[in-house]
Amino acid sequence: MALHGDLGAGKTTFVRHLLRALGVTGRIKSPTYAVLEPYEVTTSAGPWPIWHFDFYRFSDPREWEDAGFRDIFAGPGLKLCEWPEHAKGVMPTPDLDLHLQVGTDTQRELTLHANTPLGEALLA
Repeated sequence: MALHGDLGAGKTTFVRHLLRALGVTGRIKSPTYAVLEPYEVTTSAGPWPIWHFDFYRFSDPREWEDAGFRDIFAGPGLKLCEWPEHAKGVMPTPDLDLHLQVGTDTQRELTLHANTPLGEALLA
């Protein structure tokens, strides 16, 4: 899932709430400086990895490749990517694009767009 929005739009807050709803316990950190924060939840099928990325500090999309993220994206699990435009051209097409816009201090407008058959199934 690619998360789009200006600074302060609520991308990381959205991810924190989503991870809590999925059963992640403990501290949920912003990956702004680390670029990646890994999590895991247990499902009936076993452990399920979740990867939270923040590409804000990338100045060149090749940094995505140099960091070795291709292997993570090729594997199982949920990938949540803030600032995906900074990895444009190297990051695979996300199943869903989530766009957050600030309405007021307490309101956000959320738009979802499916890019793949899986994304369409998730929205249905």
